[in-house]
Amino acid sequence: MTTGALSNAGGASGVANPSFVAVSPDHKYLYAIGEVGSFNGKKGGAVSSFAIDEKSGALTLLSQQTSGGDGPCFVTADRTGKVVLVANYGGGSVESLPVADGKLGEPGSFIQHKGSSVNKSRQGEPHAHSINVSPDNKFAFACDLGLDKILVYKLDPDKGTLTPNDPPAAEIPPGSGPRHFAFHPSGKFAYVCGEMTSTVHAMTYDAEKGVLKVVQTLSTLPNEVKGNSTAETQVHPSGKWVYVSNRGHDSVAVFKVDEATGHLTAVGHQSTGGKTPRNFGIDPSGKFLIAANQSSNNVVVFKIDEKTGMPTPTGTEVSVPKPVCVKFLAR
Repeated sequence: MTTGALSNAGGASGVANPSFVAVSPDHKYLYAIGEVGSFNGKKGGAVSSFAIDEKSGALTLLSQQTSGGDGPCFVTADRTGKVVLVANYGGGSVESLPVADGKLGEPGSFIQHKGSSVNKSRQGEPHAHSINVSPDNKFAFACDLGLDKILVYKLDPDKGTLTPNDPPAAEIPPGSGPRHFAFHPSGKFAYVCGEMTSTVHAMTYDAEKGVLKVVQTLSTLPNEVKGNSTAETQVHPSGKWVYVSNRGHDSVAVFKVDEATGHLTAVGHQSTGGKTPRNFGIDPSGKFLIAANQSSNNVVVFKIDEKTGMPTPTGTEVSVPKPVCVKFLAR
């Protein structure tokens, strides 16, 4: 990606209410969740896999499986390409699915989260919001908004299974509602946004034990914005900056990383050029950020300043009905 220009490569059918997607490590397959309450006559959402045409980027449906719980909201592939992991927001659960040649097998693990937290109107029950894999592929981390925890699981890619770690979770400040999570390229630090408090939490990470610890909490807003909630969290490929999207303020908050401690310093905010930036993506080169504005039906391209980390509009914008996820296919 050299100019930030966008063009339509086509689409695919066969998935009801698709939202978040993931690309396999070899870039041959795409996985998508369907945010539905039932699949094939059974309670739970859907997970689909597609083959990606090497030349055109066109998608061909390969397989589908149940997500195991209501309202799946996040999907990712492990670093070997052997397992797909899903988080179910409505059902408050996570699932692992073995993969062979892009085709999803029967679930290897299904884990129902239990408990609640301090905000009874939103945290009376579990709400798994994302699941990510450690840099060494040994652990998976599930952010649960309803529990104010990041649950930690040992990942066995050969068996396609998840088992609780010891300790089983990292505690997030009460009422935060952890949503999306990202590792620093060094593997020493991680960052998670608090959806309900418009915050970002910096954490240290013990890779041997799979242990996270919150060491800093900052607001993602320049001033209070009633009704704001955070959505996406990403770390720049260089490791120099962390980005968090605000829905309500409709911006991306930018933070500078102290690469010795992992602590953050607020740099500034950039309007996403639309409403409700549920997601954004940073291209592998670190030159561009693409924001998906769900409520204004537009996707906007920004160029990232290599010295300050601030994104600025390139002038490129496309109309997309309710965009909610941005992923890059490296070639």
